[in-house]
Amino acid sequence: MQIRNQKDFWSGVMFIAAGVVFAVFSREYEMGTGQRMGPAFFPMVLGVLLAVLGVIVGLTGMAGETRDGKVEKFHFDAVGWVLGAVVLFGLLLRPAGLIIALVVLIVVSAFGSHDFKWKETALLSVGLVILVLAVFIWGLKLTIPIYPAFMQN
Repeated sequence: MQIRNQKDFWSGVMFIAAGVVFAVFSREYEMGTGQRMGPAFFPMVLGVLLAVLGVIVGLTGMAGETRDGKVEKFHFDAVGWVLGAVVLFGLLLRPAGLIIALVVLIVVSAFGSHDFKWKETALLSVGLVILVLAVFIWGLKLTIPIYPAFMQN
């Protein structure tokens, strides 16, 4: 049997690998029962379902119709920008506050896109800051520092 659609096949392999990792690492915890679930129950079930989905998607890539499903070159630079932005957010949250950390997260992760535009990024930053403040600070009343540490009481 040959691979007819590389994207479907390698997506299936990726799902299987992630599912196996979840299932294997969840074995270190107590499984529990369906009625009284332990800490391993959800990751184990999720891992098994993900692996089964991977098998289905992988087989579709092998048995399906031949399509132009070539796998593109992996863009490590984009992944680096996004992961770096998340790390910066975590480092900046306490000293700089939620607003500054969130704007840094959005702007730095936007550099990972090939279509980066300052105007769109600025509008997205304003909208997401308002949304995050509304949901997490005003709605859920979480005690996350909003302003930089030197501006706190």
